[in-house]
Amino acid sequence: KKEIAEMKGYTVVDASSVLATHLTEVVKQYAHELLGRQEVKNLLDNLKEQYPALVEDIVPKMLTIGEIQKVLSNLLRENIPIRDLVTILETLGDYAALTKDPDILTEYVRQRLKRVITERFIPSKIAQVITLDSQIEDMILDSIRQNEHGSYIALDPTIIQKIRNSFIRTVNDLHAKGISPIILTSPMIRIYFKKIIEDYISFV
Repeated sequence: KKEIAEMKGYTVVDASSVLATHLTEVVKQYAHELLGRQEVKNLLDNLKEQYPALVEDIVPKMLTIGEIQKVLSNLLRENIPIRDLVTILETLGDYAALTKDPDILTEYVRQRLKRVITERFIPSKIAQVITLDSQIEDMILDSIRQNEHGSYIALDPTIIQKIRNSFIRTVNDLHAKGISPIILTSPMIRIYFKKIIEDYISFV
């Protein structure tokens, strides 16, 4: 009944296109899990053909393939494209001497990819956002601790739960009004606030 549907103004999509679209979305959703070290090595080998000095300066002198893979997976988990490997590697090269923590390195890369992120998530150049109270940001910042595995938040669980509950109420209220907000924080605490709420919502 394709012809009848088209005559009535419906868009008809063939089964193969529907399947391909769904598979694409599944791959996007789980790309951070699908990207292994072998895939990263293949990406770096291809990049090395055009930018040999860049790749040779960083791998393995400054970072291992595994460390780069963690950064790329972090980006993919937040739906940030990793096509611009040149910018990503240059940023990692700039900061790898300061830290090997993949989460912190990811934040440096995000800052360098700010235009890509903005164009992807705010194509209209206008956004409705939620910002954090400065006292909450200071509280999170003061609770950051370091160990041999990286950085973490040392906040009382009851405080964390209060932050989550307040956040969820705010987001639900906005969703009820048809608003899907973006959460804006200072760069220093973005990653830690994300860890507090990431099980409840996906965000930039």
